[in-house]
Amino acid sequence: MQNMFRSRSWFGAGWGRPKNLHSLEHLKYLYNVLSRNQTVSEHNRGLLVESLRSIAEILIWGDQNDSSVFDFFLEKNMLSFFLRIMRQRSGGSSYVCVQLLQTLNILFENIRNETSLYYLLSNNHVNSIIVHKFDFSDEEVMAYYISFLKTLSLKLNAHTIHFFYNEHTNDFPLYTEAIKFFNHPESMVRIAVRTLTLNVYKVEDASMLAFIRDRTAAPYFSNIVWFIGKHIQELDTCVRNDADHQSQNRLADLVAEHLDHLHYINDILCLNITDLNHVLTDHLLHKLLIPLYINSLTSPRKQSSAVDGTTQSLSRISLTPRGSENNSPKVHDFSTGKVSCVVALFLLSQVFLILSHSPLIQTLSWIILKTDRSVFEKGVDKLLEYYEKEKEGRNSEDEACSRTLSDISSKDSNSSKENILDEQPNMNITDEEKQKLVASPTEGAASIDHPFLETVYDALDCSENDYASLFALCLLYAMANNSGVTSDITEQVLRPKKSFISKSTSASKDVRYTYNTFLIEKVLNIIILSCQPSCRVRLVTLELALKLFVQLVMCDGKNILLESHRSVIETARTQSTALLRNFYKSEEIFLDMFEHEYCDMSKGSLNVEWLCMDSAILLPPTGTPMTGIDFTKRLPCGEVERARRAIRVFFLVRNLVLTLNGEVETQLPLTNPQSCVQIDQALDLNNSDLIACTVLSKDGTKTRRFLVIDILQLILVEPDTKRLGWGVAKLVGFLQDIEVTGDKDDSRCLHITIHRPISGATTNRIPLLNAKFIFDDNIRCMAAKQRLTKGRIKARQKKMQHIARLLEIPGQSGPPSPAFAGQGLYATRSAGRGVRENRPLFNISRGPGFAAPRRESPPGVIHRVDDSRRHREGESPNRISNLTKENGRKENHSRDSSSNRVRSREGSPRMPRPRSEEIPLKLIKKAPNSVIDMAPKIAILPRPQTPRTVIEPEPSTSDENAVAKDLNVSVASTTSEETSFIAEQLNKAGVETV
Repeated sequence: MQNMFRSRSWFGAGWGRPKNLHSLEHLKYLYNVLSRNQTVSEHNRGLLVESLRSIAEILIWGDQNDSSVFDFFLEKNMLSFFLRIMRQRSGGSSYVCVQLLQTLNILFENIRNETSLYYLLSNNHVNSIIVHKFDFSDEEVMAYYISFLKTLSLKLNAHTIHFFYNEHTNDFPLYTEAIKFFNHPESMVRIAVRTLTLNVYKVEDASMLAFIRDRTAAPYFSNIVWFIGKHIQELDTCVRNDADHQSQNRLADLVAEHLDHLHYINDILCLNITDLNHVLTDHLLHKLLIPLYINSLTSPRKQSSAVDGTTQSLSRISLTPRGSENNSPKVHDFSTGKVSCVVALFLLSQVFLILSHSPLIQTLSWIILKTDRSVFEKGVDKLLEYYEKEKEGRNSEDEACSRTLSDISSKDSNSSKENILDEQPNMNITDEEKQKLVASPTEGAASIDHPFLETVYDALDCSENDYASLFALCLLYAMANNSGVTSDITEQVLRPKKSFISKSTSASKDVRYTYNTFLIEKVLNIIILSCQPSCRVRLVTLELALKLFVQLVMCDGKNILLESHRSVIETARTQSTALLRNFYKSEEIFLDMFEHEYCDMSKGSLNVEWLCMDSAILLPPTGTPMTGIDFTKRLPCGEVERARRAIRVFFLVRNLVLTLNGEVETQLPLTNPQSCVQIDQALDLNNSDLIACTVLSKDGTKTRRFLVIDILQLILVEPDTKRLGWGVAKLVGFLQDIEVTGDKDDSRCLHITIHRPISGATTNRIPLLNAKFIFDDNIRCMAAKQRLTKGRIKARQKKMQHIARLLEIPGQSGPPSPAFAGQGLYATRSAGRGVRENRPLFNISRGPGFAAPRRESPPGVIHRVDDSRRHREGESPNRISNLTKENGRKENHSRDSSSNRVRSREGSPRMPRPRSEEIPLKLIKKAPNSVIDMAPKIAILPRPQTPRTVIEPEPSTSDENAVAKDLNVSVASTTSEETSFIAEQLNKAGVETV
């Protein structure tokens, strides 16, 4: 019976439990529970887990509200219960350990009061928990344990470090236990270890850092270097065995892991802890970067057997030897301790793009660019010793340079006959250097055997493909733009050189610019090859070559190219234009492709660091899009992709020419956004041809709008409430992007889809509008369809003509089209009209796409209109007929109207209207039993005429209104809805309206 009640108290534990769960009383209650259940069993493990969770909640609450909670926690030494539970091997202890680690993690993560934190760390129980031998075969235990250690590292500072590092016993369990998992199979664990070590290194405690340097730095960094080297072997094997692009996911993981290693190393070096950086740099140079990365750039053909130092270094890090059998960067030989040349170039590019520690980067740059083969063959140690001597020699020469310059400045100006070299620091001004400046930039360098630089230059050969060339360009670009590399190393090789040459007759100095002509010719060869129809150079290689080329030949904002190299660039421009001219077609797909490629390239220039994060470029170039590789990083497939490539090559070379000439692009994009109507812009719609319609959207909403069709745009406007005769644009779309279809069931309806314009900011082509347009009658519906269809064709034709002028196609000379220059009807803007810019939309008497009435209609109507027009033309100074009368020319009214129409479109191309598009006036049916005496009642409005077509018989009043509207007349009983909101302004202007 007693056991039964005790069991009930274990599970229920409700007798004596405080009602307030966040209180000191509840903590005391939980203490009693732990005291009665110190031995873990299958029966009470659930109760212990719940108690541990509740203790964490109360402690977090007490940290912010009641300090007595932590007083009681320390007084009863409750952490000892945690240790006692962990050390048990009875059933259920592993289950409780998971909750215990989770509780500790939550507790330390949420404690904010430093006093409370000190209470928890004061009795050294936390270090005992850290060194406890948990069952790490349990993934859940491993995850919570490493998370607990990382949380503790976030609490480290100059005050709390003494709770973890014991200077007397020279013990630091938080750090030493964590670094044991640096090579854990789980990436989450490895990342947590790196975060923890960085948090430890950031603490400024001399004794702790000395402990790390003396006791753990060498073995820890050595293990990291060994692990990275082993990882590179796996990456090299994956590249070598995946010619069919079947292991892209595995390769992507390996590349991402290598990037993580480099970023971790860079984070350590950026902390600027001198002792640690020295140890880490020494391990990187002796055991990884030189013996594996750089050594892989040499070929066995030129390498002697005196590489014992390198072989010994490789044996220390237990790397499986890999290399190349010949000069090809794709073939491997596993007996020389190397990886493939393409992998080595790729990895070195990542090193220079990520690492910026100057001592390390300086050493690597000097070895790649200036190491003599005879020095390298003596081994890594001798190579580094030679570099240190060279560095000391350069420093002494710098001091001599500064003394010489001070002596020169103190003397008279006539003593400055010698050449004063570049203003950059660390420059040698010896006579030999001065003679080299006068000579060819590559003289002297060609006579010295630089094995690594030669390999990089050889990789720039794209005669077969650009597999290795892309990585060689990446490496050169990364070295030229690394902040840790000083100018004395890259100058004349990767950067132009500027020198001042004194004139013998005067004190003035001439500026002389030189650059690496050998490298320039290599890059120019890539550019020329890219402009050939059947080349195998990818777009990304061309773009990177152009970026490097600009850096090599631009100095002080000037183009310092030699004349021979200028002619090569002009040849490339001509060839790229001719290449694209072969794909120029009148089909609509070419225009869409041209604009899409331009907008896609306008998103931003090539980011080389992002490029080197893509594992896909490590695989041999492929031409199939089935691999999922981006178009710019593979060869084109099919005629369409070859056209896309030709378009991009044209843009890239054109941009290079503009950059070298210091010019700004004035012809692209094809549409100038600044010359187009924008939404919510106020427009002057006086004398404009409007068509009223109802827009029925997909969700069923109806909106009354007026349709305006311009040279480039379709505009939906609503009347401006502030000004008569003005409207506000509510939707704007380009005519080239519309689709118009009729409605089979209703002749008054059109289905119009307005697609979004191609933009570099987004690839979302969801239509701007997909709705049904309902017009007042089928006449206006037919007129709107004609104008939209013809406007779409004309807009595309204008852009195709603009492209033809860019490609220098014969017969396409002339100024830019209105599509770009904004020479349409809305080109000019009026200034100073407030927030909403108000400007006239049409300043002429006719709108674009107007279907003119023919003069073969019944005389009973048209002659009266002509008679009324003749009487009023003498009063209107704006009529074209007045001009003809002044010149003594008398023509009939139909010719006058035709002349008016032609002259009103002087801003647009004069294209005769096909007679098939006109709507004969004779098709208008006059309603029976109705007589219209229009002569005394009408006035010709200053707006274009509307199309006339068949009108179904209706009551006489509506017939009169319909005929009057089609003849541009106003009937007293009705007013056309298109002009209703401008009628009052016309009356004020003195136009008679009956």
